[in-house]
Amino acid sequence: QVQLVESGGGLVQPGGSLRLSCAASDASSSFHSMGWYRQAPGKQRELVARIITNSGNTNYADSVKGRFTISRDNAKNTVYLQMNSLKPEDTAVYYCNVLSWALRNYWGQGTQVTVSS
Repeated sequence: QVQLVESGGGLVQPGGSLRLSCAASDASSSFHSMGWYRQAPGKQRELVARIITNSGNTNYADSVKGRFTISRDNAKNTVYLQMNSLKPEDTAVYYCNVLSWALRNYWGQGTQVTVSS
C-alpha cells in the first residue's frame, strides 16, 4: 500500500504563496504520474496539476496556469506544488495523487489551503 504524506497547507492572504509537498513511500519511478487535486466545499474534486514521472511533462487546470508550478524530486520520492498569486477561489482541500503503472490511484489525506484576508 502506497503511503502519501502531505504538508504545506495553511492560511494565506490573497496574492500570497504556499508550497505543498507530498512524500511517497515508494520510489517515484513506481508511478506513471504524480499530481494534485483539490476539492472546495460543495464542489467536485478537480485536477490542479499533474506531472509524468519519467518525462517530466506537466499539465495544469486552466484556472491555475501561470500561477502554480508542479515539480518532483525523484531522489526524495516527493512532488511539490508551488502556488503563487493565490486567490480566494483557490481555497480548498488539496489532495496528493499518484497513479501507478497498473493504473491504480492512491490518495493523500488532504491538506487545507485557505486564501483570505
